Amino acid sequence: MISEIKYPLYLQAYASGRLDKAIEEGYRLLESCAICPRKCRVNRLKDQKGYCKIGLNARVYSFTPHHGEEPPISGKNGSGAIFFSGCNLSCVYCQNYQFSQAENGRELQPEELGDIMLGLQNKHCHNINLVTPTHVMPQILKALSAAIKKGLNIPLVYNTSGYELPRIVKLLKGIADIYLVDMRYFDNDKAVKYSNAPDYPEYNQGAVKEMHRQVGIAKFDPDGIIRSGVIIRHLVLPGGVSGTKGIAGFIAREVSPDTYISLMSQYLPCYKADQLKEISRRISLKEYEAAKEALQKFGLNNGWIQEEYGLEAMAGIHIRPAKV
Repeated sequence: MISEIKYPLYLQAYASGRLDKAIEEGYRLLESCAICPRKCRVNRLKDQKGYCKIGLNARVYSFTPHHGEEPPISGKNGSGAIFFSGCNLSCVYCQNYQFSQAENGRELQPEELGDIMLGLQNKHCHNINLVTPTHVMPQILKALSAAIKKGLNIPLVYNTSGYELPRIVKLLKGIADIYLVDMRYFDNDKAVKYSNAPDYPEYNQGAVKEMHRQVGIAKFDPDGIIRSGVIIRHLVLPGGVSGTKGIAGFIAREVSPDTYISLMSQYLPCYKADQLKEISRRISLKEYEAAKEALQKFGLNNGWIQEEYGLEAMAGIHIRPAKV
């Protein structure tokens, strides 16, 4: 029951010293960077930059109460989204390439980042939503510690592309309340071609299983706002590129058929997608219906789908009847 669980988890991690240990380990890994599958081995403590183009300090592009996430995350007041610059993927269709691929945004000291978290809490956001946090996880944890000292006390959403090292995700045990994680590809060749992400399925699936071990099935408060758990996002790509059937089978067998899934239809051929014929278009109604059927085939009935299909409706995600 929700009432039996203390939230947010990071308050207990802070009090026990576990958060400090995770920060120490995270910064140790930055010295010869190995916090994501790239393992660039640059010394980020000396501000050297590897694949993600981020050195010692996190860079933030924007932060705001965000109302465009899944309904249990955005709620009425919005999710306190912090959009981090840089990324450990290179998706040819990236909608945020201005700050994921280019070096836009402002570098922040951990204390400054912590103050941003507090500012979002003061705007009554339901949670702190860390968008693309993988490559700056240690810096985020240090900022979190600074914010806790000043009164931060709302849940933490780790909003990730899913290209994660499972052993690094273990550092977040008892710290992250909610994992909002992408499962982009089931086939490695597709991950390499469209995101330059070798072994994405292996790392992604291992990370998702670890996240589930930590926080389990999504749990909600009486107002329908998520308090803890995993939500998996799956973006349907043209031509079956994303491998929905394989991903659905994995979730049902290796995670749980009760997992909450956000099946997204709003793919746009952004950035360099027009250079690749097979992904240079929107998805069709037939493709989206096939993706829905794949989830249903494996008994995955919790989550969110497009209730209506069409250009006007595709930008939103609408809650469907689901077990809570």
